Amino acid sequence: MSGSVVLGIIVPGLPQPLLCPEASEGWSRLRAGFEAARERIQASGAERILIYSTMWPSVVGHQIQAMAAPTWVHVDEVFHDLGSIPYTFDIDTELAAGIQTAATERGLHARSVAYHGFPIDTGSVVALKLLNPDNALPAGILSSNVYSDRAETVVFGKAARDAIERSGKKVAVVAVMTLSNRLFTEFISPEEDHIHSPKDDEWNQKILQFLGEGRLEDSAQLSRTIHDQIRVHKVVNFKPLWWLSAVMGQHNRYTGEVLAYEALYGTGGAVVVLAPDQSSAGD
Repeated sequence: MSGSVVLGIIVPGLPQPLLCPEASEGWSRLRAGFEAARERIQASGAERILIYSTMWPSVVGHQIQAMAAPTWVHVDEVFHDLGSIPYTFDIDTELAAGIQTAATERGLHARSVAYHGFPIDTGSVVALKLLNPDNALPAGILSSNVYSDRAETVVFGKAARDAIERSGKKVAVVAVMTLSNRLFTEFISPEEDHIHSPKDDEWNQKILQFLGEGRLEDSAQLSRTIHDQIRVHKVVNFKPLWWLSAVMGQHNRYTGEVLAYEALYGTGGAVVVLAPDQSSAGD
């Protein structure tokens, strides 16, 4: 039986919703969004969860976590004052090998990493801790190559889809990303948090309108326009939409649900769920 992507999810990667959601009403609402997304995953029948994290930048090709049970204590390199995050994850090594093989078949440079102490990024740790507590589903984690253009990122998404179909498993795919990415450069009190500028907020809302309507491919295609309007980093903002559209299917036939949108240290943090829907009029 061919595997399939049953759900696509967008989440922010900063640690506040995990470590101190009670410090801010906005962070608390983001935490509730994560919890609602976890319920959607459970209801979808997903058997695996696959993370594409913009907070794991790779330079030489595409990297794939392939250690069966990575165990460590993580401290965020910026918000280390928030404390430590101990973790042990259950990684699907067969899916990791399948993605590496599929990426190589499509002409990409891809390699797996599997050694004790490899630094799993904050975004992947936050996503798995909140969306997949107790390791209910075996997971996969993929890097975001800083030098890959749109075409290569799309190919990497298609390679992940190849591997998912060969696996025979139902998979929920997760893109760890921000919307606007203007991070405050000085420490602020949580109650002062806000989107860095009104223009950032306006364009965040435009993106979320499209995603809420299930228009995933349209959102990916709009990336260059949005680049001209708000300060964003390509690796953080639009590679995940390119990848997500490629792995799910490059069309707009989805049901979209925006579960939360809040300021996260000046950036735009959103939790969005996209479910395939052949009856959608999104195209």
